[in-house]
Amino acid sequence: MPGTHIRPFLPALQRLRCSSAKMPIPPAIFTPDISTPSDSPYPSPLRQTLGQTAQYIRTSTPPPLIAPEPKVPPPTTVVEASKRLAAWTAVDRHVLPEYKVIGIGSGSTVPYVVERIEQQGRERNKDRVFIPTSFQSKELIVSHGLLLGDVDQYPVIDVTIDGADEVDETLNCIKGGGACHLREKVLAEAADTFIVVADYRKDSDVLGKNFKQGVPIEVAQFAYAKVLQNVHLIGSPEARLRMAKAKAGPVVTDNGNFVIDAPFPEEMMREPYTLLTRLKMLTGVVEVGLFCHMAKAAYFGNQDGSVTVKWHDGRIESVDSGSSLVPKPAHKVALQESTVAEP
Repeated sequence: MPGTHIRPFLPALQRLRCSSAKMPIPPAIFTPDISTPSDSPYPSPLRQTLGQTAQYIRTSTPPPLIAPEPKVPPPTTVVEASKRLAAWTAVDRHVLPEYKVIGIGSGSTVPYVVERIEQQGRERNKDRVFIPTSFQSKELIVSHGLLLGDVDQYPVIDVTIDGADEVDETLNCIKGGGACHLREKVLAEAADTFIVVADYRKDSDVLGKNFKQGVPIEVAQFAYAKVLQNVHLIGSPEARLRMAKAKAGPVVTDNGNFVIDAPFPEEMMREPYTLLTRLKMLTGVVEVGLFCHMAKAAYFGNQDGSVTVKWHDGRIESVDSGSSLVPKPAHKVALQESTVAEP
C-alpha cells in the first residue's frame, strides 16, 4: 500500500506540522533527503511538511540588514542661506582670536553664529567664555561644547552678536519678538562691540514698516493692565498682551514677566529714541525692545549670495559670498540727525 513505509512516523510528522505553523525551523534540521519511492503515486507527507516549512521560512524571515544610504540634507531656503551668510561673515570679522568673552544673542540667525564660532576650532575656543541672552542661546553654547558663563561674572564683554526683528537705516533695531530683549539689551550694553546679523527682510528705512507686530514691552506681571492703558494713551490703541501659542494664557519671559506688543504710527517710529524714553518712564515697564544707537554694524544676507554691511558711521559695504569675503568698494550715505550722541 502506498505510504506504508512511513506510517510509523505519522505521529511525529503531525507534531512537526503543528509546530511549523508557530515558529520558523532552521533549515539545517532537514538536511537528510527523505524521498518517496519511485513506484509511489503519492508525495511523501514528510516532503509536504518540509515544503510548507520552507515556504513559511521564505515568507516570514526579514531581509538581511543593509546600511541605508546617507541622507543628503534638503536644499536650504534662500532666507536660511542668507541668515547663515550674514552670521558667518560677522563672526569671521568680529570674533577675533584675542577676544575671550563673547555674548551670544537669540533668534533664528544665532544658531549660525554659534556654528561658525565652533568652526574656529577647539584650540581657539578653549579659553573663551560665552554669555547667553536666553535659554535658546544657552542650549546652543552647551550643545556645541563651548564654555558657558553669565553676565554677572563677566560684566565686560568683548563682542556680542545678536539678531533683530527689524533694523532701520541708522541701525536702530526692534528686538523682542522672542521675548528676550531684557537680557539682549544688557549684553548689548555690556559689549565693547555690538553686531547685528539678519536676513534681507529685516533691512528697513523706518522701524515698523516690515515688522508689524509692534514694539515689545516687557512688564511686571501685576502691572500689565496699568501699563497697557498707559501705552494706549501714548499712541498705540492696538497694543495688546502677547498670548502664548502652545499654552493657555500670556507669554512669560525668562525673567518671569509679561510682554505687551505695541504698534505705533510711522511718525512716532521715525523717532525711536524719543518713543523709547517715554515708554521707559512708565512705572511697571521692565524693558523696551527698541535698541537705539547701540549697534556698531549690521550684516544682512541677501538673495544673490552677497552680504550688505551697514556701519554706525553711515558706510554701506557689500561683501562677496566667496570664501575670501573680499569687500567691494563702500559708499557713504547721509545719516539722519540725532539729538543723542553715539555712545
